Amino acid sequence: MYDSRGARSSARASAAVVLGAALVLAGCSSGGGDENGEPSARITQQPKAADPFWVNPDGTAARRLAAYEKSGKKTEAAQIRKIAEQPVGEWIGPENPEREARGFTEAARQSDRTALLVLYNIPHRDCGQYSQGGAADGNTYRAWIDAVARGIEDRSAIVILEPDAVLHLVDGCTPARFQEERYDLLRGAIAKLKSLKNTRVYLDAGNAGWGHPDQIFQALKQAGIDRADGFSVNVSNFYSTQDSIAYGKQLSSKVGDKHFVIDTSRNGNGPYTGGDPAQRWCNPPGRALGETPTTKTADPSVDAYLWVKRPGESDGTCKGGPKAGQWWASYALALAENSR
Repeated sequence: MYDSRGARSSARASAAVVLGAALVLAGCSSGGGDENGEPSARITQQPKAADPFWVNPDGTAARRLAAYEKSGKKTEAAQIRKIAEQPVGEWIGPENPEREARGFTEAARQSDRTALLVLYNIPHRDCGQYSQGGAADGNTYRAWIDAVARGIEDRSAIVILEPDAVLHLVDGCTPARFQEERYDLLRGAIAKLKSLKNTRVYLDAGNAGWGHPDQIFQALKQAGIDRADGFSVNVSNFYSTQDSIAYGKQLSSKVGDKHFVIDTSRNGNGPYTGGDPAQRWCNPPGRALGETPTTKTADPSVDAYLWVKRPGESDGTCKGGPKAGQWWASYALALAENSR
């Protein structure tokens, strides 16, 4: 069974890195520059009809692309462009949530696109693994959610809410004394975000490899799935789109036929089956980029394929990787090289 205790190692730190860029870009649809102020790698938005999500033209991958181009590394540049030209999730950090949410959503609005935001700050997050942390307590978390909402205002946004938070309520990872508060915090977050005019909220619901939908659907209901737009599956994981659709449809039938979104960022070759089963989720070798973000999916129950996890950023200090959320150039190149 999939061990998700460290699976949410996407980059919270990256929000701080791109924050300044997002604010600068608040009046731009493309452009940006590398670390030395040189012209950027000419990243533009994808066609809106199929991919209405905002591409950050000054994101981490775009800057790496610009650096490769500047140094004449054409082969590496061509590979990293596969990542840089796609919209990816912006993981809102704990320090400046209002400012970050405003910067990303305003930049998206100026490009006539929808921002993809990931909120990952629930107290007692990640069960002490690579991405442990989160808000200090419930009141701190509520204030953080309020700040995110103030930053989004009436601009268009899709929010992936708290990867693993519900899953860890049912897999024995989150201590019993914290569980009722977590349910209350998730219900409150959904209510607050859904009070916004143009925000869609997808509560995270695990992945195709951790267990059966029967084990989580009641917890999703208790966490407020009825007020959300739907749920997300496969965040930061590698299960195939086909398997994710099957899991999502089973779960949907148990929670009022809610729609769902799938993280396809790194599932091009499916899950890793070698090595220690407890560590297969962490920087597995031989993986590939999956379907690019789009609202044109293989099933009407699936609202979108999204790149929630930011390809190229480490899952944690395993298999030679840097800290969770840090860019890992060789892994990013391998993901791109292995993709179709």
